[in-house]
Amino acid sequence: MDQTDIQHVSDRSAAIAELLCALGERAVLTDPADCARYASDQSGLTGALPLAVVRPHSTGEVAEVLRLCTRHRLAVVPQGGRTGLSGGSCGADGAIVLSSERMTGIVELDPEAMTITVMAGTPLETVQNAALEVGLEYPVDIGARGTATIGGTIATNAGGIRVLQHGMTRANVLGLEAVLADGSVISRLGKTVKDNAGFDLKHLFIGSEGTLGIVTQAVLQLRRHVPGRALALLALRDHGAALSCLGAARDRFGTRITAFEGMWPDYWDFVCHATTLAQSPLDGRHGFYLMLEVESEDGSADEVEVFFADLFERDLVQDGVLAQSVAEMRALWSLREAVGEVDPDFGHHINFDIGLSPSALGHFCDATDTVLADMPDVNGVLKVGHVGDGNVHLLVGHDGSRAAEHAIEAAIYDLLRDYGGSVTAEHGIGRIKAHWIGHSRSDAELALMRGLKAQMDPLNLLNPGAVLGG
Repeated sequence: MDQTDIQHVSDRSAAIAELLCALGERAVLTDPADCARYASDQSGLTGALPLAVVRPHSTGEVAEVLRLCTRHRLAVVPQGGRTGLSGGSCGADGAIVLSSERMTGIVELDPEAMTITVMAGTPLETVQNAALEVGLEYPVDIGARGTATIGGTIATNAGGIRVLQHGMTRANVLGLEAVLADGSVISRLGKTVKDNAGFDLKHLFIGSEGTLGIVTQAVLQLRRHVPGRALALLALRDHGAALSCLGAARDRFGTRITAFEGMWPDYWDFVCHATTLAQSPLDGRHGFYLMLEVESEDGSADEVEVFFADLFERDLVQDGVLAQSVAEMRALWSLREAVGEVDPDFGHHINFDIGLSPSALGHFCDATDTVLADMPDVNGVLKVGHVGDGNVHLLVGHDGSRAAEHAIEAAIYDLLRDYGGSVTAEHGIGRIKAHWIGHSRSDAELALMRGLKAQMDPLNLLNPGAVLGG
């Protein structure tokens, strides 16, 4: 080891010693055995072992951590619940992890303003439950709700099954507080809906995956809670029929559509027939499967039943099932949610999170089937997604080699670029997709992003390697 490396190790040790002094031993983990579980998220990417894991309790402590890290040139990887699927919270070489797991709690719930102010480490489900207690709801909902944190959902601009009705996380954040790389605090925690006083700076942090600043608190917009839901599973001839159903549903139900989810035959056959992950409630095989859920004030499914009959008369629907109880609703939703359980049976695969115009989604999926059919290393394809907002989760099986993985990614993302789509719809860029961001953003856009990064984090200490790559 040369003298430079010796000094570098010394600097790191001094930085960690100062962190221990500032926050205390309970807030700073240094034992490799304790730090190991903070190295990676749920993306499958193997992250580097953190030099230390810092667990601040307040915005002031986060600011102190970043001031120390800037002085010692120590990189910081922010983490929430580590449920991300793009490697955005995986450990980086020579970095510490800043975990929000001790920054939890509801600061204020204001039913009149229909807002809730929370700490960044608060689990999404905790926020949802608190809102329900006063007859309101926070509409952002994802499968990892019990573990995913509010800060993490803001950092990735999380989507989920209710985007069609209430938008992604960005549309549901009124204000936030964030700490910049040098330790300065940007705090705009007001509950004002109409605020045109200059740049709306919160949008810099929403979706930036901790590369511009670390979110510590947020003011979230709540909605009126409608307790009833009506759910139908519809069997169709193809994706085109699903788009026709979407138009008809908008005419009939307007903004009361809470979910409009699609399952292609390859996915349906896999979860219902090739495995025991789910059980089909329908006879025969169809070209497309659709889940439609709408708000119902009294919980009645009568109007959805009338709608189903109308679609059947118009030859848009071939078969279907209407949930008549909470148990039946859960059983139908298990068909769609089985995508989270396919990994052991499907084997090595890439999980693409692709965003397109809803009108282009079916054509793109047909084109991917054609492209992948000619690739010898492909071992299967599954397609499922949020049809109403143009988001498909495309799972492509392969032989497990890095060469096959790269070839498949190149083929899919090259095709996606031709369709003007996004390489990530709701999972974020992270580290896994940083190489491909240029397929969805122009050189001018990337230059502006890099300029913002250089201005706000000139030493590149915040989540280095995420979003914009090295």
